[in-house]
Amino acid sequence: MNYLQSAVSITILAVILLSTTAAAQEVSHVVGAGETIYSISRAYRISPEELMRANGITDPSTLQTGRRLVISSAAPGVNTQVLESYRVVKGDTLYGLARAHGISLQTLLEINGFRPNHVIKTGDLIKFPAREAARTVHGGAETAADPSLRWPVNAKEIAYMTGQMGVVVNGEHFEPVKSLTQGKVISAGPWRKFGKVAIVEVSGGYYYVYGGCESLSVKVGDSIGPGTELGKLGINMVSEKPQLFFMVFQSNTPIDPAKAPRAGGYVKT
Repeated sequence: MNYLQSAVSITILAVILLSTTAAAQEVSHVVGAGETIYSISRAYRISPEELMRANGITDPSTLQTGRRLVISSAAPGVNTQVLESYRVVKGDTLYGLARAHGISLQTLLEINGFRPNHVIKTGDLIKFPAREAARTVHGGAETAADPSLRWPVNAKEIAYMTGQMGVVVNGEHFEPVKSLTQGKVISAGPWRKFGKVAIVEVSGGYYYVYGGCESLSVKVGDSIGPGTELGKLGINMVSEKPQLFFMVFQSNTPIDPAKAPRAGGYVKT
């Protein structure tokens, strides 16, 4: 690996670590109209007691709209906010979707980085705090997170990481982790809390990061194609589940993995 490739891979991994650490320290929630301690704690998958204790609340009925609650202090071991994805259908509005998912419009705008005057279109991908169930029902149709996309493993569940750095994909222990594109491996090895990680450089200035592997099947300098096995999926020591950390960067800037190019299109194979 030449100096430039090494610098790129180190930069990307540093961005991942710094962003996830900052996100873990800065996670907060502004209380919207109609929200309660219970509904907020469910959205962030912590107990109501933990949320109240972290924010010095003794009586949940005193919660006021507009108050900023600290979330990260309620769950210091968590560095990801679990989000679900939903594809907009005809007739949807941001206000209606926020109500349907039990959150305020302001919270929905903040999660997705939308301006107050943002207009959604049919087919747009909207993110929401995950509920207890892995699926949501809208208009009689059940929608899972990104069901039409091809992922590096056979996805059982997909959740966005805090700060929208990438996604966590639940799969099967030891199943093959496969490349979504052709490209060149510029980094392959262990990286702190992400297990063994492979970074693939792809034309167009893209870098695909496949983390959470228990073992790797490729080495630096390998030229790979779509479907090439990069390694075997490992167990996340925090969640104790087989989980892939999948991130995509373009010019060192993270992009939504759901929107990243995939060889052969976006449909699962």
